[in-house]
Amino acid sequence: MSDSKENKPRDRARLPDGVVVRAVRLSDAEEITDLINLPGYRAGTLRPPYQRIEEVRRHMENPAPGALDLVVTLNDKIVGNCGLNRLSGRRQHVATIGMGVHDDFTGRGFGRILLGAMVDAADDWLDVKRLELTVYTDNEVAIRLYEKFGFEKEGLLRSFGYRAGEYVDAYSMGRLRA
Repeated sequence: MSDSKENKPRDRARLPDGVVVRAVRLSDAEEITDLINLPGYRAGTLRPPYQRIEEVRRHMENPAPGALDLVVTLNDKIVGNCGLNRLSGRRQHVATIGMGVHDDFTGRGFGRILLGAMVDAADDWLDVKRLELTVYTDNEVAIRLYEKFGFEKEGLLRSFGYRAGEYVDAYSMGRLRA
């Protein structure tokens, strides 16, 4: 896939060499399963450990209506993924997002590239007015990234998830398209 304007985050004139943002492919199932089973990646999500490739493939084969699933690759290796799920009815202007970056590639800008691509798609192509996400309160790096893209903390969700033997809080964050 070429680096066309449609797959570049607007805050970047050009993606670094070897970096591509693209839609998920069914052939990515095994690599995505490996990604989501990494301990650091999983710690920021609600996913249980030991996800099976069959479960991941089934989810990929049956996306929700209006869903968009992206990956960011470095030299053809998936280093992060992001999903957008459009809501319906009176909330059809809203989408939720979730994302994660490979444990070995955090802090190198891949989350920014991926989130930038997803925000651009939501704003410029999908007519999403409001983006929502949840993030654990101890995930300060992710919170800072989301705030850079205009997300604001809107609420505290106490005992939101169960992780590593204890209940953890999360923030509800939202972003309105200008």
